[in-house]
Amino acid sequence: MKLFVKISVIGLAFTTFTLIGCQKSEQTLGKTTSSTETQSVKTLSIGFQKSSLNLLVARQHKLFEQAFPNAKIEWREFPAGPQMLEALAVGAVDFGYVGNTPPIFAQAAAKPLSYVAYEVVAPTAQAVLVHADHTINSLQDLRGKRVAVQKGSSAHELLAKTLQKAGLSWQDIQPIWLAPAEARAAFDKKAVDAWAIWEPYLGTAEIQGHTRTLVDGRAFPTTYSFYIGNPDFIQKYPDSVQKLIKTNNLADQWIVQHQDQALQIYAKSTGLSIPVAQRVLDKRPKPSPVQPLLPEVIQHQQQIADLFKQAQLIPTQIDIQQSVWSAQ
Repeated sequence: MKLFVKISVIGLAFTTFTLIGCQKSEQTLGKTTSSTETQSVKTLSIGFQKSSLNLLVARQHKLFEQAFPNAKIEWREFPAGPQMLEALAVGAVDFGYVGNTPPIFAQAAAKPLSYVAYEVVAPTAQAVLVHADHTINSLQDLRGKRVAVQKGSSAHELLAKTLQKAGLSWQDIQPIWLAPAEARAAFDKKAVDAWAIWEPYLGTAEIQGHTRTLVDGRAFPTTYSFYIGNPDFIQKYPDSVQKLIKTNNLADQWIVQHQDQALQIYAKSTGLSIPVAQRVLDKRPKPSPVQPLLPEVIQHQQQIADLFKQAQLIPTQIDIQQSVWSAQ
């Protein structure tokens, strides 16, 4: 009997030790899997626009190659946010940088996306321009006029707020839906009376064209731009979000410390002249950090979506929070 008890105790101890060992092995494996998730990224595709200075600097200095050492980094340039989010929806882009309006139109069209971070937009970085010699002098003078704007862009939202401020509706104007390059050509030919646009197209028009600013972002509350991720990619590589934020902030810190070099990078990447590029960068907040989403930022985005639904610019009511990525 004593021998049986001893054997039982030894067996129990061995079993307990084995179970503990297995648990530790499973925990260690779990940690290993988590730590190698981001490392296993084979390709990281980043969408950007000409105004994405943080991303331009990150590309120039290969900061994403350092953050994702085992991944091939692909850069895809887009003329505006709607085109970028089309690519993101089909998996051609993993992360993109866009204004506040494109994600709203994309979500309303049931396209997959996740808000992951934001930047504050300089209030003078977008405006509604008119010809210097035009008779449009007040917001109300837009009634009956042809206004060029990229549909679904941040300028679309600016124009919506402008009309609201003027007491006008979309039926009171003639919106001409054009991408920035086509809109600039139409504006120069005076085929349109006004143009809602953002940087760097705005700065180019201000310096090279005969324009007047009818209204800009200073007339309205703070505007934000967003970093958007492909939900499938983020779910597979959740660590990539923090690395995206950290890498962009490293780029932003470098910009603040190297203004002249940042100017050269911006001018070369965009093809802008130094005077135009300088004009754009002078408007940029310094620093311009990339930050995790805050409730008030999400709420501001919801207010824009509500305005668009009220104006029948989107077909359905949407809940912005449903497209906000959470680490938990």
